[in-house]
Amino acid sequence: MDQQKRDLLALLIDEEVLQFGSFVLKSGRQSPYFFNLGAINTGAAIAALGEAYAEKITDLDFSFDTLFGPAYKGIPIAVSAAQALARRGNNTGWAFNRKEAKAHGEGGQFVGACVQGRVLLVDDVLTAGTALREAAGLITAAGGELVGVVIALDRQERIDGGTAVANLSSELAIPVTSILTLQDVIEYLDLIGREDNHSKQKLAQVKAYQAQYCQLGT
Repeated sequence: MDQQKRDLLALLIDEEVLQFGSFVLKSGRQSPYFFNLGAINTGAAIAALGEAYAEKITDLDFSFDTLFGPAYKGIPIAVSAAQALARRGNNTGWAFNRKEAKAHGEGGQFVGACVQGRVLLVDDVLTAGTALREAAGLITAAGGELVGVVIALDRQERIDGGTAVANLSSELAIPVTSILTLQDVIEYLDLIGREDNHSKQKLAQVKAYQAQYCQLGT
């Protein structure tokens, strides 16, 4: 595991974004871990997260005009990633949607940059992909061209004969990629578990979940 992923996972655990225990997902599955980027609530932490997104986006070499973060958790992701990209010389726009269209003032469904050009969607985690499908629909309805999706974590869960990431990518005909995967989480727990019995226990639980519900790759 490279140092960047190790540092990011350590941050996500410290900030209680990545938690271990017993959680019921929207799918009804009982999961031994939960991922919630909404737990990040400090300037330093969101800046580090923005850097991670910017690094991934730069590596992928997407051609886009605007970063779009779906309300609500996607909003700070889009803003922090745009700031980090600007520090790299890529001064891109950012935008997000309102949950309800505004009928007064400037009005409209969106806040921020225009979404009628090439749009890269950023969000936190993909389990079933419902929220991302809704965001994609908003973008295309506004005349935007969705060119890709970048998320923080791919849970790699099997859904309808494939993974949620692969299914969404095929459905939208665009690349859908993640900074981290469940396999990265497992490798990190294995790494720190060599000196921490509690981490060994968490590792065993996550591996059991992976074997039952997930597949490697996308």
